[in-house]
Amino acid sequence: MIGTMMSQPLLISSLIRHAAQYHGDTEIVSIEEDGSVVRSDWAGIARGALRLASALTKAGIEFGDRCATIAWNNQRHLEAYFGLASAGFICHTINPRLFGEQISYIINHAEDRVLFVDMSFLPVVAEIRDELTTLERIFLMGARNEEALEILPEIEFYDELLETADNDYYWPAFDENAPSSMCYTSGTTGHPKGVVYQHRTTVIHAIAAAAPDSLSMSARDVLLPVVPMFHANAWATPYTGAMVGAKIVLPGPFLDGKSIVKLIEQEKVTMAFAVPTIWQMVLNEAGETGTRMASLKRTLTGGTACPQWIIDDFREKYDVDTVHAWGMTETSPIGTINHLLGKHAALPQAERNSIRLNQGRPPYGVQLRIVDDEDNALPNDGEAQGALQIRGMWIVERYHKTDANCTTDDGWFDTGDIASIDPNGYMTIRDRAKDIIKSGGEWISSVELEAIATELPAVEDAAVIGARHPKWDERPVLIVAKAKDLETTEEEILSGFDGKIAKWQIPDKVIFVDEIPRNLTGKVMKPTLREQFGGVLEAESQ
Repeated sequence: MIGTMMSQPLLISSLIRHAAQYHGDTEIVSIEEDGSVVRSDWAGIARGALRLASALTKAGIEFGDRCATIAWNNQRHLEAYFGLASAGFICHTINPRLFGEQISYIINHAEDRVLFVDMSFLPVVAEIRDELTTLERIFLMGARNEEALEILPEIEFYDELLETADNDYYWPAFDENAPSSMCYTSGTTGHPKGVVYQHRTTVIHAIAAAAPDSLSMSARDVLLPVVPMFHANAWATPYTGAMVGAKIVLPGPFLDGKSIVKLIEQEKVTMAFAVPTIWQMVLNEAGETGTRMASLKRTLTGGTACPQWIIDDFREKYDVDTVHAWGMTETSPIGTINHLLGKHAALPQAERNSIRLNQGRPPYGVQLRIVDDEDNALPNDGEAQGALQIRGMWIVERYHKTDANCTTDDGWFDTGDIASIDPNGYMTIRDRAKDIIKSGGEWISSVELEAIATELPAVEDAAVIGARHPKWDERPVLIVAKAKDLETTEEEILSGFDGKIAKWQIPDKVIFVDEIPRNLTGKVMKPTLREQFGGVLEAESQ
């Protein structure tokens, strides 16, 4: 008989078991809602996860049941990540910044039986409690709290639940294709859609994330996931962090520049994960205080296009490499990561910097293509622009509670982005399909215009929308939040586009606002801006 290799299922329990066994004394630092610091380690997280799984099993929660969380990045949430999935339940992370109506829809649609909630979000849950038809038990993620009982008398307590656990509980074995966790899309149009991850896809994704040309995590790293654990698996940090045994610092609700800089300094963070708006606050804080952030080696940015000045400041002032990445809830989330190739080492610094501005190349495990309106594949020449499609080992095939696949007939998922891909595989997001501006039959990229605007000294933040136009269908309008203590005019702003883009693509108008509306994941709320300013050019033409 021909020889064989061992076959073991790819289960999330294998990640936490490995972390506890071989990196048990590696610290996990958690900032609680009251600002206190709780220090545990991977062995402690594993014990908490086991006790949570045992207690819920004794309480009658069954294989495949959905258990929801509405929580910050903290120790108990990390325990829930591993305890729920490893027991065979489904860990359903919910974005607490959604409207109450959306949260109740998501909980009911997922048919969650149990909800774990941090104190900050308990009033939201109490307000919609009567609408949550499938929810049987709600646990505050902490110790007994009289204030919580006043807000929601039925509330139970996480710490007391763990006291009911059996000491001899062990992780069950089951099919690696079983569902492990779920997350709903933001639902900017229509109802949010449920994306269900599997044990196999999650473990493969964690392995891919650790690779040097991917997120490049190791046991020598100290990871700071500022990106929320309720958003696209916190960009793989919980799972990959356990796999490699890295120290993880969980910031809780304190996501301002001052708090993040303090954590970087205090915990000697080597790699941090956040959207560009967070990095802007961090750089402002470090610049004002003179903090060097000497331990920090890499920052990962995604969610929206990163202004070049952020990448430049990190590199030139702090010797920190900023890695641009792209992904979605539907892609687990890694789709591309921007690292240079070996042949780029001989290029001048300016050319290397230019390459680092796009969203990067797909790692092993995913493929990309761009297509035209008839689904014909377009060339990877860096010039052609088309609908970006993706397929791979950790990409969604079907949304929760839908009969049909959400992929094309030949198995590709349409991301809703317009992109180009160059001959080396580097992908550049040109715009969201719903945000790209169609003016006189030609496309104008709002992303490109925003990148130019945010480089102007007087611009703190910027967004571009397509406003309705009586002649050209749509024309770009630039919405600007001015930098502190700097004055500017519409003429000065628009002159900053000269020579950087074709004249017909320059915005028709600049509108000044106090703040650009963004959601918790850092994305500009363009439907809000279109509703507010979409008719401004029509009004002026009358």
